[in-house]
Amino acid sequence: MVHDLEANKQHAIAFYRMAYTGDPANAVERYVGEHYLQHNPPVGNGKQSFIDYFTEMVEQFPEKSIEFVRVIAEGDLVALHTHQTWPEGKEYVTMDFFRFDDNGKIVAFGFDPADPGANEKWQPDVLNAPNQPLS
Repeated sequence: MVHDLEANKQHAIAFYRMAYTGDPANAVERYVGEHYLQHNPPVGNGKQSFIDYFTEMVEQFPEKSIEFVRVIAEGDLVALHTHQTWPEGKEYVTMDFFRFDDNGKIVAFGFDPADPGANEKWQPDVLNAPNQPLS
């Protein structure tokens, strides 16, 4: 199967922007395939867990923002490099990874966040606890 890399890149950005800014249910409906694997344990696996997590995040942190710095696609994978700004001036740089099925739908999503000021990998759990460095 040959994937439409440009379409997948645009879909990854649209999906993430839509979920991040307040409409995760629509993001899932429009861009996610039949089966969905979430690789971030605090979010939980599956479509509904993703919707619930991002809905709560938007309610608690409506003023956060995201900038898409770059997007890279190869085969069935898309990587998004983002810069996120959260309340109290907290900033995160993330690499978000998406796997697409043969129909151009997202079937897996995971990320590797980093605190740019500390140059360490972090596991943000913005809904439940302060950020803690990974061991």
